[in-house]
Amino acid sequence: MTTTLTTLDEAEVLSERLFGAAVQSLELFAVHLGRRLGLYRVLADGRARTAAELAADAGIAERYAREWLDQQAVAGLLDTDDGEPSTGRRYRLGAAHARVLTVADDPLHAAPLASMLAGIGQALPDVVEAYRSGGGVPYARYGEDFRDGQGGVNRPAFTHDLVQDWLPAVPDVHSRLASGARVADVGCGQGWSTQAIARAYPASTVVGVDVDAGSVADAAATLDDDLADRVSYVVADAARLDALGVFDVVVMLETLHDIGRPVEALAAVRAALADGGTLVVADERVAPSFSAPGDEVERMMLGWSVVHCLPAAIATGDHDAIGTAIRPSVVVDLARQAGFGTVEVLPIDNPLFRFYRIQD
Repeated sequence: MTTTLTTLDEAEVLSERLFGAAVQSLELFAVHLGRRLGLYRVLADGRARTAAELAADAGIAERYAREWLDQQAVAGLLDTDDGEPSTGRRYRLGAAHARVLTVADDPLHAAPLASMLAGIGQALPDVVEAYRSGGGVPYARYGEDFRDGQGGVNRPAFTHDLVQDWLPAVPDVHSRLASGARVADVGCGQGWSTQAIARAYPASTVVGVDVDAGSVADAAATLDDDLADRVSYVVADAARLDALGVFDVVVMLETLHDIGRPVEALAAVRAALADGGTLVVADERVAPSFSAPGDEVERMMLGWSVVHCLPAAIATGDHDAIGTAIRPSVVVDLARQAGFGTVEVLPIDNPLFRFYRIQD
């Protein structure tokens, strides 16, 4: 009897957990609609609007505007009065929630996660087939939504923490950048990290490198004019970095685990580094070793891995795909295989990223 009750309790807990996940997933899809249609951008001024006013301001159909506004209010994302739609119920985006939903550089800006999930949804049929065939799903297949989501969710940390905390925590790298260095930002994505480094270290030049042409085009489109003489972007495989010249500093930010041939890429970085040059890696702060069940960070990283990071890495062809849950021992092993002599885990406190200083 005890076993039966325990099994039933566990089943109920899991059933309720999946139900809650479904509610939250649907809310994230609605957040994606708000981002993609510019609805939050309209509401960001804090003015209360009726559905008709939002529809007119955002250029969408009024009936859809009303349903979306009701959903956002029921989910607690928007404030609303007690009026009826027929008499002009009004909705308002509060300042606190606007930080999360609309302010691109705010550390709490989490709305881009919704667009990442939308991109994964777009590619899921191909992911299913990849599991059957053993093949991969190219990064580009996840589309603009995923690209914008990934760039957007990393933008606050890359714009602020990278240059205010992470790089200054490596004194010799910080000093070299301040005095003037040639930098490669490998896996630059939409370029927010590339621009941040160039802006924080005006004596340095920075080359953003990414294998995804769409990401590089996005990065080039957002490049500020005042940085154009010190920032450039190149579509290139990390394993060919040494063909781009010599660099004093190379950064790989949340990139190593996505590379299909990581040892080859790290060997190319080593070949491209000037004497005394340094590679700084930031990647996922998963547990040092596998254990189950895991915490939320572990669950999130492996969640990304099964639907995106692993299929995208496998799609590069010959691969030694790692997956998102890249553990410290793996980073050390990869660096040693590539010929590096020193791998130091840096004492930088961050809930999502672990940092490494890698040199000969």
